[in-house]
Amino acid sequence: MDNVVELFCFVDDFCQGFMPEWNRYLLETGLKRRHRASRLTSSEIITIFILFHQLGFRHFKGFYLQYVKAHLLPYFPELVSYTRFVALLKSVLVPLCALMQSFSGKKTGLYFVDSMIIKACHIKREKQHRVFKGLATKSKSSIGWFFGFKLHLVINHQGEIMAVKLTTASVNDLQPVPQLTQSLTGKLFGDKGYISQPLFESLFQKGLQLITRLRKNMKNKLMLLTDKLLLYKRGIIESVNDQLKNISQIEHSRHRSVWNFAVNIVTALIAYCLKPNKPSLNLKF
Repeated sequence: MDNVVELFCFVDDFCQGFMPEWNRYLLETGLKRRHRASRLTSSEIITIFILFHQLGFRHFKGFYLQYVKAHLLPYFPELVSYTRFVALLKSVLVPLCALMQSFSGKKTGLYFVDSMIIKACHIKREKQHRVFKGLATKSKSSIGWFFGFKLHLVINHQGEIMAVKLTTASVNDLQPVPQLTQSLTGKLFGDKGYISQPLFESLFQKGLQLITRLRKNMKNKLMLLTDKLLLYKRGIIESVNDQLKNISQIEHSRHRSVWNFAVNIVTALIAYCLKPNKPSLNLKF
Protein backbone atom coordinates (compact mmCIF):
# COMPACT_ATOMS: atom_id res chain seq x y z
CA MET A 1 0.00 0.00 0.00
CA ASP A 2 2.39 2.71 -1.20
CA ASN A 3 -0.41 4.92 -2.47
CA VAL A 4 -1.42 7.54 0.11
CA VAL A 5 -5.07 7.58 -0.95
CA GLU A 6 -5.34 3.80 -0.89
CA LEU A 7 -3.76 3.63 2.55
CA PHE A 8 -6.00 6.38 3.91
CA CYS A 9 -9.15 4.70 2.56
CA PHE A 10 -8.14 1.43 4.19
CA VAL A 11 -7.47 3.10 7.56
CA ASP A 12 -10.58 5.31 7.36
CA ASP A 13 -12.86 2.34 6.62
CA PHE A 14 -11.54 0.66 9.75
CA CYS A 15 -11.89 3.80 11.90
CA GLN A 16 -15.46 4.46 10.75
CA GLY A 17 -16.41 1.01 12.03
CA PHE A 18 -14.29 1.00 15.19
CA MET A 19 -14.39 4.55 16.59
CA PRO A 20 -18.19 4.76 17.19
CA GLU A 21 -18.08 1.46 19.09
CA TRP A 22 -15.07 2.59 21.08
CA ASN A 23 -16.67 5.92 21.99
CA ARG A 24 -19.88 4.14 22.99
CA TYR A 25 -17.88 1.84 25.28
CA LEU A 26 -16.14 4.82 26.90
CA LEU A 27 -19.49 6.51 27.55
CA GLU A 28 -21.06 3.36 29.03
CA THR A 29 -18.11 2.73 31.35
CA GLY A 30 -17.73 6.36 32.40
CA LEU A 31 -14.21 6.58 30.97
CA LYS A 32 -15.07 9.29 28.45
CA ARG A 33 -13.14 12.48 29.09
CA ARG A 34 -13.34 15.91 27.54
CA HIS A 35 -10.44 16.63 25.25
CA ARG A 36 -9.35 19.35 22.91
CA ALA A 37 -10.72 18.85 19.41
CA SER A 38 -8.15 18.35 16.66
CA ARG A 39 -8.21 19.42 13.05
CA LEU A 40 -6.69 16.05 12.12
CA THR A 41 -8.91 12.99 12.29
CA SER A 42 -7.76 9.69 13.79
CA SER A 43 -7.61 8.22 10.27
CA GLU A 44 -5.23 10.97 9.14
CA ILE A 45 -2.97 10.60 12.18
CA ILE A 46 -2.73 6.83 11.72
CA THR A 47 -2.14 7.12 7.97
CA ILE A 48 0.72 9.60 8.39
CA PHE A 49 2.44 7.50 11.05
CA ILE A 50 2.10 4.29 9.02
CA LEU A 51 3.62 6.11 6.04
CA PHE A 52 6.61 7.06 8.18
CA HIS A 53 7.28 3.39 8.92
CA GLN A 54 6.63 2.28 5.35
CA LEU A 55 8.95 4.78 3.68
CA GLY A 56 11.99 4.01 5.85
CA PHE A 57 12.72 7.50 7.21
CA ARG A 58 15.11 7.52 10.17
CA HIS A 59 13.60 10.43 12.12
CA PHE A 60 9.90 11.24 12.38
CA LYS A 61 10.52 14.97 12.88
CA GLY A 62 12.38 15.23 9.59
CA PHE A 63 9.73 13.10 7.87
CA TYR A 64 6.89 15.29 9.13
CA LEU A 65 8.47 18.68 8.53
CA GLN A 66 10.37 18.00 5.32
CA TYR A 67 8.19 15.39 3.60
CA VAL A 68 4.60 15.48 4.89
CA LYS A 69 4.33 19.28 5.09
CA ALA A 70 6.25 19.75 1.85
CA HIS A 71 4.68 17.06 -0.35
CA LEU A 72 1.49 15.73 1.29
CA LEU A 73 -0.29 18.97 2.14
CA PRO A 74 -2.86 18.42 -0.68
CA TYR A 75 -3.80 15.11 0.97
CA PHE A 76 -3.84 16.53 4.53
CA PRO A 77 -4.86 20.23 4.27
CA GLU A 78 -5.48 20.56 8.03
CA LEU A 79 -1.97 19.63 9.15
CA VAL A 80 -1.02 20.71 12.66
CA SER A 81 2.39 21.61 14.05
CA TYR A 82 4.91 18.83 14.72
CA THR A 83 4.58 19.26 18.50
CA ARG A 84 0.79 19.03 18.33
CA PHE A 85 0.95 15.94 16.11
CA VAL A 86 3.25 14.14 18.55
CA ALA A 87 0.82 15.00 21.37
CA LEU A 88 -2.06 13.50 19.34
CA LEU A 89 -0.38 10.11 18.88
CA LYS A 90 -1.54 8.95 22.30
CA SER A 91 -5.18 9.28 21.20
CA VAL A 92 -4.84 6.61 18.47
CA LEU A 93 -3.14 3.86 20.51
CA VAL A 94 -6.34 1.86 21.10
CA PRO A 95 -7.51 2.02 17.44
CA LEU A 96 -4.01 0.96 16.35
CA CYS A 97 -4.06 -2.04 18.68
CA ALA A 98 -7.47 -3.05 17.33
CA LEU A 99 -6.22 -2.65 13.76
CA MET A 100 -3.18 -4.79 14.51
CA GLN A 101 -5.46 -7.57 15.75
CA SER A 102 -7.05 -7.79 12.31
CA PHE A 103 -3.74 -8.75 10.68
CA SER A 104 -3.31 -12.17 12.28
CA GLY A 105 -1.72 -14.52 9.75
CA LYS A 106 -3.00 -17.81 8.34
CA LYS A 107 -2.68 -20.96 10.39
CA THR A 108 -0.33 -22.97 8.20
CA GLY A 109 0.95 -25.47 10.79
CA LEU A 110 4.56 -24.27 10.48
CA TYR A 111 5.62 -21.49 12.83
CA PHE A 112 8.80 -19.79 14.00
CA VAL A 113 9.37 -18.07 17.35
CA ASP A 114 12.00 -15.56 18.39
CA SER A 115 12.52 -12.49 20.55
CA MET A 116 13.98 -9.13 19.57
CA ILE A 117 15.64 -6.71 21.96
CA ILE A 118 14.42 -3.11 21.98
CA LYS A 119 16.88 -0.80 23.72
CA ALA A 120 15.53 2.15 25.67
CA CYS A 121 18.94 3.79 25.78
CA HIS A 122 22.63 2.92 25.88
CA ILE A 123 23.44 0.61 28.77
CA LYS A 124 25.82 3.20 30.25
CA ARG A 125 22.95 5.69 30.61
CA GLU A 126 20.46 3.34 32.26
CA LYS A 127 20.63 5.09 35.65
CA GLN A 128 20.03 8.53 34.12
CA HIS A 129 17.13 7.34 31.95
CA ARG A 130 13.75 8.75 33.04
CA VAL A 131 11.16 8.01 30.31
CA PHE A 132 10.91 4.29 31.10
CA LYS A 133 11.89 4.46 34.75
CA GLY A 134 10.25 1.52 36.55
CA LEU A 135 9.36 -0.17 33.24
CA ALA A 136 12.54 -0.97 31.33
CA THR A 137 14.96 -3.47 32.85
CA LYS A 138 18.53 -4.61 32.36
CA SER A 139 19.33 -7.97 30.80
CA LYS A 140 21.99 -9.81 28.83
CA SER A 141 21.65 -11.13 25.29
CA SER A 142 24.02 -12.85 22.89
CA ILE A 143 25.48 -9.44 21.98
CA GLY A 144 25.95 -8.24 25.56
CA TRP A 145 24.08 -6.28 28.21
CA PHE A 146 21.24 -3.95 27.27
CA PHE A 147 18.56 -1.85 28.95
CA GLY A 148 15.02 -1.90 27.61
CA PHE A 149 12.44 -4.41 26.47
CA LYS A 150 11.90 -7.59 24.44
CA LEU A 151 9.46 -8.07 21.59
CA HIS A 152 8.41 -11.71 21.27
CA LEU A 153 7.17 -12.81 17.84
CA VAL A 154 5.56 -15.88 16.33
CA ILE A 155 5.27 -15.99 12.52
CA ASN A 156 4.15 -18.60 10.02
CA HIS A 157 6.32 -19.84 7.15
CA GLN A 158 4.82 -17.15 4.88
CA GLY A 159 6.27 -14.38 7.06
CA GLU A 160 2.89 -13.36 8.51
CA ILE A 161 2.75 -12.36 12.17
CA MET A 162 0.65 -14.75 14.24
CA ALA A 163 1.16 -13.24 17.69
CA VAL A 164 3.32 -10.63 19.39
CA LYS A 165 4.02 -9.61 22.97
CA LEU A 166 6.12 -6.86 24.52
CA THR A 167 7.84 -7.61 27.83
CA THR A 168 10.62 -6.16 29.94
CA ALA A 169 14.15 -7.23 29.06
CA SER A 170 14.49 -9.49 32.11
CA VAL A 171 11.62 -11.80 31.11
CA ASN A 172 12.79 -15.24 30.02
CA ASP A 173 12.07 -16.05 26.36
CA LEU A 174 10.20 -19.19 27.42
CA GLN A 175 7.59 -17.38 29.53
CA PRO A 176 5.42 -15.77 26.79
CA VAL A 177 5.41 -18.82 24.46
CA PRO A 178 2.26 -20.54 25.86
CA GLN A 179 0.21 -17.36 25.50
CA LEU A 180 1.61 -16.57 22.04
CA THR A 181 0.78 -20.05 20.74
CA GLN A 182 -2.47 -20.81 22.57
CA SER A 183 -4.51 -21.22 19.37
CA LEU A 184 -1.83 -22.85 17.19
CA THR A 185 -1.25 -26.48 16.25
CA GLY A 186 1.47 -28.03 14.14
CA LYS A 187 5.20 -27.40 14.54
CA LEU A 188 7.02 -24.52 16.20
CA PHE A 189 10.71 -23.90 15.44
CA GLY A 190 12.95 -21.95 17.80
CA ASP A 191 16.60 -21.47 18.67
CA LYS A 192 18.46 -23.09 21.57
CA GLY A 193 17.06 -20.52 23.98
CA TYR A 194 13.68 -22.28 23.80
CA ILE A 195 14.95 -25.68 24.94
CA SER A 196 12.73 -26.70 27.84
CA GLN A 197 11.20 -30.09 28.58
CA PRO A 198 8.23 -28.65 30.55
CA LEU A 199 7.48 -26.22 27.71
CA PHE A 200 7.78 -28.98 25.11
CA GLU A 201 5.35 -31.19 27.04
CA SER A 202 2.78 -28.43 27.66
CA LEU A 203 2.77 -27.41 23.99
CA PHE A 204 2.69 -31.02 22.78
CA GLN A 205 -0.46 -31.67 24.81
CA LYS A 206 -2.14 -28.84 22.87
CA GLY A 207 -1.05 -30.23 19.51
CA LEU A 208 2.03 -28.05 18.93
CA GLN A 209 5.45 -29.67 18.62
CA LEU A 210 8.40 -27.53 19.69
CA ILE A 211 11.54 -28.22 17.62
CA THR A 212 14.94 -26.75 18.46
CA ARG A 213 18.58 -27.51 17.83
CA LEU A 214 20.56 -29.35 20.49
CA ARG A 215 23.19 -27.89 22.77
CA LYS A 216 26.68 -29.36 22.69
CA ASN A 217 26.22 -31.09 26.05
CA MET A 218 22.95 -32.78 25.02
CA LYS A 219 22.58 -36.28 23.66
CA ASN A 220 21.82 -36.56 19.96
CA LYS A 221 18.32 -37.68 18.97
CA LEU A 222 16.58 -38.73 15.81
CA MET A 223 14.81 -35.98 13.87
CA LEU A 224 12.78 -36.05 10.68
CA LEU A 225 14.73 -34.77 7.69
CA THR A 226 12.02 -32.21 6.92
CA ASP A 227 12.20 -30.86 10.49
CA LYS A 228 15.98 -30.63 10.28
CA LEU A 229 15.77 -28.70 7.01
CA LEU A 230 13.15 -26.34 8.42
CA LEU A 231 15.41 -25.63 11.39
CA TYR A 232 18.00 -24.33 8.93
CA LYS A 233 15.30 -22.05 7.52
CA ARG A 234 14.72 -20.42 10.90
CA GLY A 235 16.51 -17.36 9.54
CA ILE A 236 13.15 -16.25 8.12
CA ILE A 237 12.19 -14.79 11.50
CA GLU A 238 15.57 -13.08 11.73
CA SER A 239 14.74 -11.43 8.41
CA VAL A 240 11.42 -10.23 9.84
CA ASN A 241 13.21 -8.79 12.88
CA ASP A 242 15.70 -7.07 10.60
CA GLN A 243 12.94 -5.43 8.55
CA LEU A 244 11.14 -4.27 11.68
CA LYS A 245 14.33 -2.63 12.97
CA ASN A 246 15.88 -1.21 9.81
CA ILE A 247 12.84 -0.37 7.67
CA SER A 248 9.96 0.10 10.11
CA GLN A 249 12.09 1.84 12.76
CA ILE A 250 10.65 -0.19 15.62
CA GLU A 251 13.63 0.67 17.82
CA HIS A 252 15.12 4.08 18.61
CA SER A 253 16.19 5.91 21.76
CA ARG A 254 14.45 9.25 21.14
CA HIS A 255 11.15 8.50 22.89
CA ARG A 256 9.89 11.10 25.35
CA SER A 257 6.65 9.32 26.25
CA VAL A 258 5.67 5.75 27.12
CA TRP A 259 2.47 6.17 25.11
CA ASN A 260 4.29 7.24 21.96
CA PHE A 261 6.73 4.36 22.44
CA ALA A 262 3.76 1.95 22.36
CA VAL A 263 2.26 3.72 19.32
CA ASN A 264 5.58 3.46 17.50
CA ILE A 265 5.83 -0.30 18.06
CA VAL A 266 2.24 -1.10 17.06
CA THR A 267 2.41 1.12 13.96
CA ALA A 268 5.72 -0.45 12.89
CA LEU A 269 4.10 -3.90 13.13
CA ILE A 270 1.12 -2.71 11.06
CA ALA A 271 3.44 -1.24 8.42
CA TYR A 272 5.17 -4.62 8.18
CA CYS A 273 1.83 -6.47 7.90
CA LEU A 274 0.86 -4.19 5.00
CA LYS A 275 3.99 -5.07 3.03
CA PRO A 276 3.04 -6.98 -0.14
CA ASN A 277 6.28 -8.97 -0.17
CA LYS A 278 7.28 -10.51 3.13
CA PRO A 279 10.11 -12.98 3.85
CA SER A 280 8.64 -16.44 3.20
CA LEU A 281 9.52 -20.06 2.48
CA ASN A 282 8.45 -21.43 -0.88
CA LEU A 283 6.89 -24.64 0.38
CA LYS A 284 4.26 -26.82 -1.28
CA PHE A 285 2.06 -29.15 0.72
